Amino acid sequence: MADVPEPVKKCALMLKATKSDSEKFAALFMVTKLVKGKDCNAAAKKLLFEAIGFDFMKKLLNGKNLPNDCPPLVYKSVALSILTCFCQEEELATHKDLLDVIPTLLEIVEQADDDDCDDNLIVVSEAYSCLKLIAEHEPGQNALMSMSAIPKMSQIYSAQSFQTDEALQLIVLLVKKFGKASWTDDPKPFHALVQRIALDMETEHSERKYDLCKILSAILKTCKREIIYNSLEGEIWPESLFKGCSDILKSKIGPKQRDPTLHLIATTLQVLGIQWAFMCDEKQFYLLILQMAAIEVRMQMDEKKLEATFRNAPLIQCCFIILEHCIEYMSKDQLDLDAKEKQTTYSALKYAFNQVLAVLTRVSNDKVKDSSNPKDREFIKATVRVLSAWLAQETTAMRPAIYKLLPFMFKVTNDSFNELKEWRAGPKDTEPPVDILRVMLPALCHLVVEDDARKVIFATKQDEVFLQQIEFYFTIAHYKRPPIPRAERLKRMNEPDPVPTPEQLAEMKTARAAICSLCNILMNLTVLEPKLAEDGPVFANMFKFVYEHLPELKDTPDNLLMHGNLAVLGLLLLKQQSKKVKQNDFSICRYIQATIRFLWDAYNIDESNDPTALVVSIAYKEHWMELQELWFLGMQTMCGVLPLVPWISEFAIESGWAEGIVQTLKRVKIGTLPANVKCAYEDFLSQLVDVNSTVAAVLKKADALRVCRNHRMMELGKRLFGD
Repeated sequence: MADVPEPVKKCALMLKATKSDSEKFAALFMVTKLVKGKDCNAAAKKLLFEAIGFDFMKKLLNGKNLPNDCPPLVYKSVALSILTCFCQEEELATHKDLLDVIPTLLEIVEQADDDDCDDNLIVVSEAYSCLKLIAEHEPGQNALMSMSAIPKMSQIYSAQSFQTDEALQLIVLLVKKFGKASWTDDPKPFHALVQRIALDMETEHSERKYDLCKILSAILKTCKREIIYNSLEGEIWPESLFKGCSDILKSKIGPKQRDPTLHLIATTLQVLGIQWAFMCDEKQFYLLILQMAAIEVRMQMDEKKLEATFRNAPLIQCCFIILEHCIEYMSKDQLDLDAKEKQTTYSALKYAFNQVLAVLTRVSNDKVKDSSNPKDREFIKATVRVLSAWLAQETTAMRPAIYKLLPFMFKVTNDSFNELKEWRAGPKDTEPPVDILRVMLPALCHLVVEDDARKVIFATKQDEVFLQQIEFYFTIAHYKRPPIPRAERLKRMNEPDPVPTPEQLAEMKTARAAICSLCNILMNLTVLEPKLAEDGPVFANMFKFVYEHLPELKDTPDNLLMHGNLAVLGLLLLKQQSKKVKQNDFSICRYIQATIRFLWDAYNIDESNDPTALVVSIAYKEHWMELQELWFLGMQTMCGVLPLVPWISEFAIESGWAEGIVQTLKRVKIGTLPANVKCAYEDFLSQLVDVNSTVAAVLKKADALRVCRNHRMMELGKRLFGD
């Protein structure tokens, strides 16, 4: 009590001595003056808080059972004025009694337009002040969330009530705290709020426009993307965002205007995808944001001290997001650019990424690389990520510098992969970390064919990490029913398998893509480093993984591309490790059956409109660009495997595959069989005849003579019928 000012002590005594509400209310005018004084510290405010008694404060706020000396609005105004001062102290702002008054405060701001008199506006303003101060602390945030503050504030803003910016500030504060949990699975309130803000941003011409950019970015970051993306039909806010951002970028602006706009563009691309950039014009906005992001990266990273670069990390990371989306779109060859546009775009990207590479090289030699600061670590990961996106497209430039940087990039990406593994093993109460190693895989598909890059891969034992990664992603891609507790098994025996959630389906799609990239990398390592593939323990474990897990894979269209990649990788490994394979090993037999299924099902005649034309199976057509190369490599490798592991030929006969090829080709019209398909089938059947003496009779019985004559299969004919 010693540090409480004397006037406060006297006031507290007076309040405690009052005998009626009228006396206590009269004393409050002294309290109002004291709490706003510079000498009124936390202890003084607490003493006054206790002396007034919270029941009396609630009575004033509710305006019930009060003396008739003043209008209820005056009582309410005095109470709010004092509460605002109390809320400036954390101990009082988080006090249970104060949190209990949140519903009353929300009710006051919701009724802001009920009375147009100035006194009511003051009360509303004081109520917002209290709410903002309460929302600065976790207990207050939790209380506001539980009392539906976000939908209530959204309704206030959507209705354009008085002091709507204060409502927006509260929304932003809460969504930053609670993220996706801020929103229900009903997308309508989110769409309504964002539509209102986006329309304001589009039509606003003052500096407030850029504040709205920041607010929109903060809110969009927290949305449940799948739900929002799948419910966009009929919504016009994406167009409002496009027009608003386009108008800004085409105006004369400085960093204060440009930075929040780039933040908003990056966030919108993450929610809506790159198609948003083509919403209202063919390609001009796309080229504009690409150029601006590239120039900004170059400026922010050009010859600056690392400390300065790291200070500007949030802006640079936004530019990275824009560049990554733009580069990914360019890789799909859907963009029609003239020669000048191509040159300008490539130059902008080249200069930007030369600078990114230079900065990352400096980071790899600086103490900042070991920083424990989460923001520093995120920026380093983001820089590795965007460089990886560029390297996946730019397959020749900057190579000597990249080879030197690869060990550091592997360290960063491996750390992020381990973080994801730890997250999946934990309680999952936070957003999943991004596996930067997965993002780097398409770039590694190109790098792995280069001798210097492979030397780094083996020197850093990155091949071991690739094996861990493919094992990890297979557990996600190969979705299994969660284990049922033993006590419930009988009761739930006939229960259907649960359907994966949209989030799980998205995870599975990402995992399948990662496995396909990993197979591509491992195939190249197997072919280009045959000695290691023959003797190395990592390759032995990789082959074991493939032959044990491929047969488990569900036969679904989603799994087909992954199935093909694993099957062909297995064949390449089997060819190198054939000396170690035991005859009739059950696991390998199941793997061979699964591989035959992939190779057999690719072509048929039954799904063709023309009963004499061989066509790609309907199931394979969607992914045939990727599957075509795999199929031919698989057939070629099978031909190489048969002489080394001849007992595999029995599966080709017993399954009916060899006979089926002949019967299908017999129906194909002369002169219509593609040369490369003919070659693949002829080589395979010829190898079968060479390694297994029973094959010739099977093929002859199926009318192989007619097939050899019709399609001029000379080599197969010689083996079956002589010269």
